[in-house]
Amino acid sequence: MSLLADPYALALACLAVIVIGMAKGGLSGVGALGTPILALALPPAIAAAVLLPVIIVQDVVSVWSFRHDWNRWIVGWMLPGCLVGIALATGFSASVDERWLLLLLGVITMAFGVLRLWVERGGRVVAASNSPGWVGTLFGVAAGVTSQIAHAGGPPFQMWVTPRRLPHVTYMGTNSVLFALMNLAKVPSYVMLGTLNGHTLMAAVLLMPLAVVSTLITLRILRRITSQGFYTIIYWLMVLLGAKLVWDGLT
Repeated sequence: MSLLADPYALALACLAVIVIGMAKGGLSGVGALGTPILALALPPAIAAAVLLPVIIVQDVVSVWSFRHDWNRWIVGWMLPGCLVGIALATGFSASVDERWLLLLLGVITMAFGVLRLWVERGGRVVAASNSPGWVGTLFGVAAGVTSQIAHAGGPPFQMWVTPRRLPHVTYMGTNSVLFALMNLAKVPSYVMLGTLNGHTLMAAVLLMPLAVVSTLITLRILRRITSQGFYTIIYWLMVLLGAKLVWDGLT
């Protein structure tokens, strides 16, 4: 029987896919809500496995849309760290309580979002960050770990990249390319852990049309807003997402 035969599970899966589609369309970080939403109906590891093929399909759409608008320097520094983080998370997935990881990530994310909203209040122009590339590699490790566990790699990416004040289209493109590569790198570990199998793939195939539509709609909307408006949305999402991750960690 399909994992999504239950109407409740199917409804939550559709909601999770729409949320992740918004993330792939440019609202980086909000996609971390996808796995917790589906985990209300399925075991968390199974929920993450169902969503991985769906996310990869969404990656294809977003990468194609931003194929000319991404920062190679950022991806080049972050990707090695991401791969290390994925390997670490695969190794200790059976021994570490993910609630504490989500709690820590939530507190940091919420604090960062509040700080940026305060610093840039009233439309103030803030000098772009110029931190060295190796700092991005460290944030890449954090993104790899949290992405492997719960597809929640967005906040570490945001913490290093948003202060650089890229044009918002370049920001979205960089996010798309980095996470597309990272999600492909996660496939062997999911297969090895046994969660990515025939049953989860069948459930993912059912969700793929909705995944493409939700990504395209978000892409269309976000291309029309200003960079300042885009970053304000991102910071508010970080505050809300951080609160949600803290709640997940505590409960």
